[in-house]
Amino acid sequence: MSELVISGLHASVRGKEILRGLDLVIRSGEVHVIMGPNGAGKSTLSHVLMGKPGYEITAGSVLLDGVDLLVLEPHERAHAGLFLAMQYPTEVPGVSIEEMLTEALVATGHPHGGLRARLEAEAERIEFDTRFLDRSLNVDFSGGEKKRNETLQLAVLQPKFAILDEIDSGLDVDALRLCSRRVEAATHETGLGVLAITHYKRLLDELRPDFVHVLAKGAIQVTGGLELAEELERTGYSQWIERDTVATSVSIAGFGDDPFADPFA
Repeated sequence: MSELVISGLHASVRGKEILRGLDLVIRSGEVHVIMGPNGAGKSTLSHVLMGKPGYEITAGSVLLDGVDLLVLEPHERAHAGLFLAMQYPTEVPGVSIEEMLTEALVATGHPHGGLRARLEAEAERIEFDTRFLDRSLNVDFSGGEKKRNETLQLAVLQPKFAILDEIDSGLDVDALRLCSRRVEAATHETGLGVLAITHYKRLLDELRPDFVHVLAKGAIQVTGGLELAEELERTGYSQWIERDTVATSVSIAGFGDDPFADPFA
């Protein structure tokens, strides 16, 4: 049983505090969903957990099975068992999916023999055209193809915990169902723990959450089950929206070519 423990996490960008004492515990096999208004800090949380430069951690801790992730480089966090499915997956010309995953498995000490067969099997599960396996990573992929590619990587790498930053963005109904069900299956097959960030309940209809959290004002404001997401769909986030939300979103924009930033998430 693995455990990802976020305690009293405070983080700032350019002097503006975004996360203000966030607490969350995720265990193996659990699916936690983060919802909330724009500018609340949802994507900031994913960036901070994975170690994206530009964020200042001013207080708190993030432990994965007792290992302090905040002192590790991004690749070391990945080695520890953390995976980020990016909101905007980056293109890597000249490197195929198979080549990238081979290097990733070697780096983490996992066997990579028979990788091609594993890739083809996983591609079939999510109806991902195998011709993409030999093409440069995400180059000329549609938005949906990129998200299927992220799901395939997740399935092959078998991390302890996955952060899904709006994996439903760019997916049609069929692709959303296939990708969500593959992630859901991993919670049972390998004990994957999931932190899914989304704006829409449609993801939850396929990726059945154990917990739904509202992130606003830089912290978890309320936690519930699927019924909470249904309530939010009816009522919105007005009770948690701050006057400075838009200003906050604008102030953290401008990081340049950032493959996994959404300044308005």
